[in-house]
Amino acid sequence: MKYITKTVWILSLVSLFTDTASEMLYPVMPIYLKSIGFSIVLIGLLEGVAEATAGLSKGYFGKLSDHSRRRMPFVQIGYSLSAISKPMMGFFLYPLWIFFARTLDRFGKGIRTGARDAILSQEATPATKGKVFGFHRSLDTLGAVLGPALALLYLYIYPQDYRTLFIIAFIPGLLAVLTSFYLKDTVQKTSAHKNSLPFFSFLGYWKESPLLYRKVVIGLLTFTLFNSSDVFLLLRAKESGLSDTMVIGVYIFYNLVYALFAFPAGIIADKVGLKKIFIIGLVLFATVYFGMSAKTNISVYFGLFFLYGIYGATTEGISKAWISNIIDKKDTATAIGTYSGIQSICTMLASAFAGLIWYQFGAAVTFIVTGIATVCIIVYFFIAIPNPIREG
Repeated sequence: MKYITKTVWILSLVSLFTDTASEMLYPVMPIYLKSIGFSIVLIGLLEGVAEATAGLSKGYFGKLSDHSRRRMPFVQIGYSLSAISKPMMGFFLYPLWIFFARTLDRFGKGIRTGARDAILSQEATPATKGKVFGFHRSLDTLGAVLGPALALLYLYIYPQDYRTLFIIAFIPGLLAVLTSFYLKDTVQKTSAHKNSLPFFSFLGYWKESPLLYRKVVIGLLTFTLFNSSDVFLLLRAKESGLSDTMVIGVYIFYNLVYALFAFPAGIIADKVGLKKIFIIGLVLFATVYFGMSAKTNISVYFGLFFLYGIYGATTEGISKAWISNIIDKKDTATAIGTYSGIQSICTMLASAFAGLIWYQFGAAVTFIVTGIATVCIIVYFFIAIPNPIREG
């Protein structure tokens, strides 16, 4: 475990606390918003604006982090904004304030993402990227287990007391901020980066980036265009007869599997290759979506969500580790921020696309189309990037 440095531990704990706060609210967010007068259309608009804000800011602040040669201020400010936004949504009930608070949360994520992932990359060697990113994903996703579990426990004791839950979520958020101040920045003195950056300057990196980066990111983003929100999987489970409690339970189970397998998947990826493990993840994803196309029983759903958890463990952290091994170290935050930013926009489009297919043709067609598209993307990775990626 020597490759898991003090900095990686601190960043992972910060992500654990933050994700606990966020995931406490994730299952109850739509219910709470409807209880204070939000329509389904307004909820969709809120999430769309929030995700667009996160997406665009990830690219810009990743570029700014590389430009300024600083990391920690972006991490600390980003986590602070997300922590502050939680109680704001409990205190303020007017739609405009809710929009502001939710957007502030996503804006914080946009500020910190590129810089945080650059720190993780900096703390690893090319031969340990999978382990480091996998370890971070394990603790981060553990928050997605603790958060909903704490929310279920609280709402069992105090049914429908959603506003207080938003205020309680500030506690793990505050712990994340306080923990982040144990991080130390390595300031690199430079006189060549004084000029300001236009907001969309990060888009220029695409032309400057290595060809391999562009090939990999094209595949990743194409996959994202068909990888809709997990809400659709939960809706399918609900539609098949699972109770509300069981749906939340299967969501917690999925995140637990993800958290348990992310670090081992990273260790294996460093040995056999990041690309191979990522493709195995895509195969699991396609299997899950083909399986979801048919209504089935609770045992099969738990089996599918088990595979879905392993898919998450073998793709999200692995993809960032893969990217960080392709690009120049000085562009790490820009490269990952640009990818993550465009990915956020693609995720929005994917959910809209999936919702449209579901509405027009039904749930089964939605999952089959996604499964077929994923198989095509797997073929793309084999053809466009046929040779083993040099990772060590």
